[in-house]
Amino acid sequence: MSERTQWQRIARRIRVPLGFVFAAVFLWRAQPTWVTMAASLVLVVPGIWLRAYAAGYVRKNSELTQTGPYGHTRNPLYLGSMMIAFGFGVAAWNWLILVVLAALFAVIYVPTIQSEEAYLREHFAGFDAYAARVPRLLPRLRAAATEDEAGSFSRALYVHHREYNASMGAIAIYAALAIKFLYLSR
Repeated sequence: MSERTQWQRIARRIRVPLGFVFAAVFLWRAQPTWVTMAASLVLVVPGIWLRAYAAGYVRKNSELTQTGPYGHTRNPLYLGSMMIAFGFGVAAWNWLILVVLAALFAVIYVPTIQSEEAYLREHFAGFDAYAARVPRLLPRLRAAATEDEAGSFSRALYVHHREYNASMGAIAIYAALAIKFLYLSR
């Protein structure tokens, strides 16, 4: 069994609740405009798509997924989350939010990714070979070749992982930003 640091265990547990706390601070500090909200779609929409696409491939804790978006990056769900978060940072038009986002991702997601990789390394013999072919976060343009896995997108997996919540959350945040903008522009 691999050793996970205390912080890795804590980071895995607090990442979602901390996201809700940050969302409240985000909405309080945001200074959105129609232009910044429209510009944010360049990151938010592909981020939501990437998360949805990845959720339709991954079979958590039962196999080492290497196809679909997992042939381009080992962490498409986190990459999608970062795109969404930084997209909303653009929508908020507040540099402090962008700086805090970058710090939170460094402090929370780097140890979380390391912890998950330790788990995958323990449970799947092919992880090291996969990690040698596929980058941790920034995607390669062409999918890495896989040895024996042929996967395809599964709508059932997408629904099972409840990834539609990302779309609903994004709509709610845009609605809150629009209300804030309309309220501030009076």
